[in-house]
Amino acid sequence: MPSSARPITSFRGLLCRFRRNRKGDAVVQFALVAPLFFALLFAILETALMFLGAQVLETITQDSARAVFTGQAQTGLLQACQVNGQGSACTQTSFKSYLCGKIPALFDCNGIYVDVQSYNSFSAITINSQINGGTFVNNMQFSPGGPGDIVVVRVFYQWPLFVTGLGYNIANLSGNKRLLVATAAFQNEPY
Repeated sequence: MPSSARPITSFRGLLCRFRRNRKGDAVVQFALVAPLFFALLFAILETALMFLGAQVLETITQDSARAVFTGQAQTGLLQACQVNGQGSACTQTSFKSYLCGKIPALFDCNGIYVDVQSYNSFSAITINSQINGGTFVNNMQFSPGGPGDIVVVRVFYQWPLFVTGLGYNIANLSGNKRLLVATAAFQNEPY
């Protein structure tokens, strides 16, 4: 009859040898830490890209708002607003195409929304949220105003997010998107 003491001793010896052997330590530790490390790395990269996109959108908005500020959009001096070489006041579509001409490869022009509203005074400005229950509210207007009017130009873009499945979710729209908003408020020049 075989002794049952031998397999236990062999198993204990195997555990002792396994515990003393440090050859695979780094691999095991990396396997434990790697998912967290890469999740953090991708979250940092995605956040950095989103902030870069927000800054680029802000710059594009400021540059495009200058055309309204100086009266070029209202008087038809912008080439994007001219019809058959004749100057005409910009429409929302022509102003958006002017703005899209300034956009680098970060954005898809089809996802850009432009809202231009004019007011009589700075105290009359009302800014509404474009997010309602996780959906984007598209009630864009185009009213660049006249000389001396107060104007608010807002540009929106729904930035797609990819790392949200790893527990880092900065989306404020459904469909794993974050609404980027750039705003310029000014008083038109007396053109």
